[in-house]
Amino acid sequence: MPSSYSPLKVQLMSTGEESGQWGQITNTNLGTALEEAIVGSADILFAGSDVVLTLTNTNTSQPARNMRLNLYGSSGGPRTLTVPSIEKLYIVSNTLGDAVEVRNSTGTGITVPASKSMWVYSTGTGVVDVTTHATSLSLTTPLSVANGGTNANTAAGARVSILPAYATNATKALVVNAGATDVEYATVGNVLTTAVQPLTNKTIAATRESVSIQSASASSVVPLYALTASVMYYTVPSGGNWTLNVTGNVSTTINSVMAVNESITVAFMATNGGTAYRQTALQVDGNAVTPNWQGGSAPTTGNANSIDSYIVTLIKTGPGAFTALEAQTRFA
Repeated sequence: MPSSYSPLKVQLMSTGEESGQWGQITNTNLGTALEEAIVGSADILFAGSDVVLTLTNTNTSQPARNMRLNLYGSSGGPRTLTVPSIEKLYIVSNTLGDAVEVRNSTGTGITVPASKSMWVYSTGTGVVDVTTHATSLSLTTPLSVANGGTNANTAAGARVSILPAYATNATKALVVNAGATDVEYATVGNVLTTAVQPLTNKTIAATRESVSIQSASASSVVPLYALTASVMYYTVPSGGNWTLNVTGNVSTTINSVMAVNESITVAFMATNGGTAYRQTALQVDGNAVTPNWQGGSAPTTGNANSIDSYIVTLIKTGPGAFTALEAQTRFA
């Protein structure tokens, strides 16, 4: 029975075959066929056209069997390298001036860019990437912008690299350009920011505030989230007297965002029906604070069939310590 060959074309001898030649054939299998597949490198010449690599039934040297394929020559445009339709790992080093798609005769392929090297794997029905994920990555040289990086090792360096030059744009804002394809610095009429910015000697033509309008009825404890809106309006008639709790939001205290010697003013507007309910207590971040009421005394009743507005000014006097000034006004 004649020899058969593995997918890598390692000669597989039958019992009783090749008498006196087993040693030579085994040496060629190990020293040529398997060595090429594990550590071998072959130069693949391109001469302005695609290249097809094949394997034949011999264990002697064959370029398609090698681990590393070094592509060189003149591509003359994007090219295709077809490798045998077997399971095989390749390192493809593309020294050409154009990209080369590595593929089997069928299925999908992987494109190796010009002047780049890649690990690819032939499944026999397509060529795929070997690596698509890394738990960590350290680069000696920053990844360039052209390759999806920032060309920098620091955030400041990245801004210089990928944002428009800002050395002469101190009074401008970074905005999306008119074509919505990039960002640029421009003078704009309204700039919204979440940062705290002090205003000194500025003329304000008009201000607009966010109002939290809720289809809710005041009773028990009413939370006013100052970081969401400084004005809150309950449109459903109150169901009972309530305690007003001024805080930042569900997860942030107002104490944590205010410094000592700062103040904040908020307003709660409660709708009353035929029963005149009112605010009976004040809290800041869930802690009781006794307000100083306008006129010297707390209101003893609300106003029926009205909207009662409660204006609260909080002055932070120390860590977790507040002085509260409050007033009730009827609107009907």
